[in-house]
Amino acid sequence: MANPPEEPQRIAFLLMPAFPYLGLMAAIEPLFIANWLAGKRLYSWETLSKTGAEVVASNGMPAQVDGAISDQGRYDAVFVLASFEPKEQARDARLRAWLRRAARYGATLGAIETGSEILAAAGLLDDHDVAVHWDNLEGFREVYPTCRAVAQVFTAGAGRLTCAGATSVLDMMLHWIRERHGAALAKEIADHLLLVRIRGPATPQLAASPPAPRAGDPALRRALDVMERRIEEPLSCRALAKSVGLSLRQLQRLFLDNLATTPSRHYRLIRLAKAHALLQQTDLPVTEVALSAGFAAPAHFSRVYRAAFGRPPSADRRQSTDAPVLRRSAGSRSASPPSPTLPRKGEGK
Repeated sequence: MANPPEEPQRIAFLLMPAFPYLGLMAAIEPLFIANWLAGKRLYSWETLSKTGAEVVASNGMPAQVDGAISDQGRYDAVFVLASFEPKEQARDARLRAWLRRAARYGATLGAIETGSEILAAAGLLDDHDVAVHWDNLEGFREVYPTCRAVAQVFTAGAGRLTCAGATSVLDMMLHWIRERHGAALAKEIADHLLLVRIRGPATPQLAASPPAPRAGDPALRRALDVMERRIEEPLSCRALAKSVGLSLRQLQRLFLDNLATTPSRHYRLIRLAKAHALLQQTDLPVTEVALSAGFAAPAHFSRVYRAAFGRPPSADRRQSTDAPVLRRSAGSRSASPPSPTLPRKGEGK
């Protein structure tokens, strides 16, 4: 008697408001190609929202869904897709309970981009490695210290998958398919997707620690490293120069020649980068954020922040599509005040 056909693995993609549209497409396409190549349904999938209503992606495109999280049904895997406003979504007790129930029923739980924050808020990533996009790494580590946030493209552990978003979704899904159906099928899918190689989970994000432009000078690299390590207690420029074996004038010339800025200005932007992340991605009081970024006087911090971002720190507590962004170009950091033409967070990832 022939063996009965294997049941397809049932997958749910849970879409949060302002979810990454690219992430959804990158997750589904490898599954479709796997079914097509195999000549049978290895995977079936459906999209869900919290209420069953359509969800608008971060790029403004509406997405109809197949059901709501209140609908009964068990899944072999549940992937949470989120991008902007993860703090708001993570506060939803009903959503957290549904995810915990899915885990109890044995579903593999996956997170795409800031979907990891929602799983972490439900206590489902404690003691797990979690791949967090470099733009959210600072805030995630502050809010979820029981998780091991890493600047990798994705992670794959026992019953858990997380990825930083964008192209890393393809790598994560191909890794998952390979675990279930073998390396040959995963490679064939990658060939159809025109992927030169499938990145492994330990692959670092290229922008996790962006190198400064023309930072080939060892003294410059040392100075930048000191700046990154001494944010809460920043050094004076004279002390910084001494720590890397330069005179103050040599340090100033080094930054001017390589970064077209002064050491103090670059140092301030590094500190503002941390403050910006903590303000938008955590609920820490503004005073505590100021101290974490090396500003002892809150009033001074507020003036500097307003000058950089066009609003006081107290008015920049949401990571939304219309909030100020911190531009990173060729590894340098510069703050951009809000404007109608600001790029969305998902663009350029």
